[in-house]
Amino acid sequence: MYGDFLLNLPARIISDNKDETHQDAAIRTTTLPLYSFPTLAKLQQHATEEQLRSIGLGYRAKYMVETIKLLSKKGKEEGDGGTKYLHSLRSPQNNATFVQEELIQFSGIGRKVADCVALFSLDVTDAIPVDVHVREIALRDYVDVDDDESMLILGSSSLNDAGIVVEMKSLTPTIYKRVGDLFRTKFGKYAGWAHSLLFVAELPSFRPVLPVDIVNEMIEVSVFKFAFVTVHWNNVYSFF
Repeated sequence: MYGDFLLNLPARIISDNKDETHQDAAIRTTTLPLYSFPTLAKLQQHATEEQLRSIGLGYRAKYMVETIKLLSKKGKEEGDGGTKYLHSLRSPQNNATFVQEELIQFSGIGRKVADCVALFSLDVTDAIPVDVHVREIALRDYVDVDDDESMLILGSSSLNDAGIVVEMKSLTPTIYKRVGDLFRTKFGKYAGWAHSLLFVAELPSFRPVLPVDIVNEMIEVSVFKFAFVTVHWNNVYSFF
């Protein structure tokens, strides 16, 4: 829409809406115009929130417009709309923390999304996108349950109003960084890619391709640590 026109791509569109002449889903042939990815300059000149919403971006349209404005501001000195600034984030001298802090300045970008962008797009190979599932991997595989200090570092427990240990549903910035640091200490420069493999291995759709003994071990360790943490922390809090 905002890039340069490339070609019309032949396409077949299948509709679930039946008409009087077709018992099956209706099929029509059409063409879809393809455009090159727009430059920052063209987006700054033409993109509006209303137009972006009209092509299906929804609430993200506002974030895009605000991002374009911030990039324009950062690129004002160079006069390139922010292109040089974006390329600077790929510098090998940057560490994961620096790139994350730069990216979360933009509307709609939290720490996890920032680390995803850093890892998959900006060559920051030690960026660790952390969520509660990644934290669970860290607790299961890389934390000593007998070490209270390590358990506290990852925020291994929380209490509800009844004083019962419950699963953590969100991550504070401190816990987020501690989980990432644990992976970086364990896997070094390419910790981000190690994290990605471990994350994928947790998905049900990938379990069938893992060795059976590995899957069984993952289940056994998870059950043991959940039981241990629940009993351990209930005992600690009952003491107080």
